[in-house]
Amino acid sequence: MLRYILHRLGQGVLVLVALYTIVFFLVGWMPGDPFSSNEKNISPEVRENMKRAWGLDKKLYQQYFIYPKTLITEGSLGISTEKNRPVWDIILQSFPASLVLGLAALGVAIGVGIPIGVLSATWKNTAIDYGGMAIAMVGICVPSFIIGPVLQLTVASHVPALKIAGWGHPLDILLPAITLGLGTAAYLARLTRGSMLEVLGQDFIRTAHAKGLSKSRVVLKHALRGGLLPSIAFIGPAFAALISGSFIVETIFQVPGMGQHFVNAAVKRDPFVLRGVVLFYGVLIVLMNLAADLLAAALNPRVRLGEA
Repeated sequence: MLRYILHRLGQGVLVLVALYTIVFFLVGWMPGDPFSSNEKNISPEVRENMKRAWGLDKKLYQQYFIYPKTLITEGSLGISTEKNRPVWDIILQSFPASLVLGLAALGVAIGVGIPIGVLSATWKNTAIDYGGMAIAMVGICVPSFIIGPVLQLTVASHVPALKIAGWGHPLDILLPAITLGLGTAAYLARLTRGSMLEVLGQDFIRTAHAKGLSKSRVVLKHALRGGLLPSIAFIGPAFAALISGSFIVETIFQVPGMGQHFVNAAVKRDPFVLRGVVLFYGVLIVLMNLAADLLAAALNPRVRLGEA
């Protein structure tokens, strides 16, 4: 298992290097610089001094090697050119809100997607199956930037306990979590249905039915564990994707998470915040993928991690 973990971590490092390279040059090729905004009345001399202070006066290929060197030797993701604050401080301040929202959205996805998938597979080609998959298809097709305003207009505006936007009360997490989690719930429902159908068609399930066991007992005791393995493997990266994909939802519901800083950094052309946030989420996704693989192996002893 140790060999497998080291192998996956090595793959993760290569992924992070590729991610850093793509993001670095995309940010570096953005027109203008952080100090050329029309809102900033800065003389050319002052602008050059500021670029020199942040190391942005060097060639792009030189900056490419300086940034990871600083990250490795000093553990620094740089200083925000817009807020003049360490990027780590910005991440540590805003990530808890994004984490809470991601966990709540994951709870919605699991609580909605897995039961729909199991019921659809158990009652294949019935009204339950067709209805569940229709709901899943709607969740896949309708994006979050449409679901969010619809919930604000149809639910929040008519329920006194819910606010259209804001963050501070425990109920404020409800609508953003539903908005963010429905898409993942839809994919999870279809994935669960497919894997459950495969397990329900195997010989040991037919043997259990032949022994006279009820359908619910066969599903819960014999089919569920094997049928949920692909879904469990999907939950790890899905959780990281929910956190990293919450920018739009955070903007719609005014959640003080990392989304607002990422969007503002893109508008203000703040390279260090953009690179820092992307690398932070990249590390998170690599670790979540590894955790999902280990969890799947723990639930299924027949999985040999060294041969995966």
